[in-house]
Amino acid sequence: MHNAVAIYNLLQICRHRAEQLNRRSNMKKHWMLLALAIGLAAGQTKAADTSIPASRFGKLDHVFLILMENQTNTDILGNPNAPFINAYSKVANHATNYFAVGHPSAPNYLEIVGGSNFGLTNDFWPNWVGTGCVDNAPNSKGCANPMAPIAEAGLDNAVVATATEASQCNGEVEVKDVAVPNNCALRDYPATRFTPKSIADQLVATHRSWKTYQEDLPTVAPGALGVNYSDGAWSNLSPASVFASGPIQKLYAVKHNPFAYFRNIQVGQNPELSFARVVDFNGANGLWADLQNTMPNLSLIVPNQCHDMHGGVAGGTPICSSKTDAQRALLMQQGDAALAQIVGGIKSSPSWKHGRNVIVVVWDENDFSNAANRVVMLVETNYAANKKRSNKPYDHFSLLKTMQAGFGLPCLNHACDATSQVMDEVFGAAGK
Repeated sequence: MHNAVAIYNLLQICRHRAEQLNRRSNMKKHWMLLALAIGLAAGQTKAADTSIPASRFGKLDHVFLILMENQTNTDILGNPNAPFINAYSKVANHATNYFAVGHPSAPNYLEIVGGSNFGLTNDFWPNWVGTGCVDNAPNSKGCANPMAPIAEAGLDNAVVATATEASQCNGEVEVKDVAVPNNCALRDYPATRFTPKSIADQLVATHRSWKTYQEDLPTVAPGALGVNYSDGAWSNLSPASVFASGPIQKLYAVKHNPFAYFRNIQVGQNPELSFARVVDFNGANGLWADLQNTMPNLSLIVPNQCHDMHGGVAGGTPICSSKTDAQRALLMQQGDAALAQIVGGIKSSPSWKHGRNVIVVVWDENDFSNAANRVVMLVETNYAANKKRSNKPYDHFSLLKTMQAGFGLPCLNHACDATSQVMDEVFGAAGK
């Protein structure tokens, strides 16, 4: 009520003054006074608090976030085809009650970096700038997603905890007989108005750095712009002659590159918020080269679809398929070996040895079965004792909030929910 009265009184003063002015010669002053009144009154309204209390584990200098694919925790833990991961789960901190947020992949990746699915309910590649697609407009021919590229505030998609039929979890849960609790998410998330930003925007605004390392992204122009899939050399943008002998392997997939869904990254007006920060594992600016020199504050590391345990790559070889038990075993072995190489490379890096740093290994979602959408989530720190176990309920929004707390950033979207707790003990805080 106080704000409403203040606005009314200020507007009345401005209107009275404006009436005294010559309308033709002083119209500019009239509008300036009105704008000033509105601004002063609106300034008395407290903005929503997005600050995060200081974490108990302290500040972070580097976060090495490795994203794996499509395995429930019971698929991984105790599996003899994943010896490194199982050994690592015993020496790292382990969030044993950690959940994905619905299905399929792309929304989960967006939820990790932006705290929202931004209205995306599928794995379609983003609308690319310059293609005639309209931001935040309904689907139209040639325009895959209504909310991508993400550019303006809007309403995200609600997520239910337990789906009693597949359609309730974007058609990605095989509900059989009785629905298993939390087969879609840890809890219900109603549709909420989102802020169209990611943690990349926040890092750049505070003079920090980020990069995403996407294995088998083309190392030459156009890089990631317009690339929906690639085998590391050829992509959907390659000449038609490349496809004459059959489809190329879709090793890189844009659905696993959440930053590509944001308009400011596609446009690249700011080099620090552009595809210059989206690179392959190889090349002069790639993962392996950066590990020998300097890594950004946040590294989102995404192996290709044969190395992240996704499998089923179109045009791929049987070793990257997941149709039979033998193929699934080989896929698990490939992912385990790739993860061992990446973690080993990080721990040998100069960036790991200086500052307060964490390695985070997490799966985006489970295998779509009618099981709880609980996934493996491991954290190793270089500043505190590891081997901690936490059975507290966490999910991707908790992970985002924890990274933001470590970097001293405000929360974004569902990371601001009261239910999204900072994972203090998993990130090395003393006590329980």
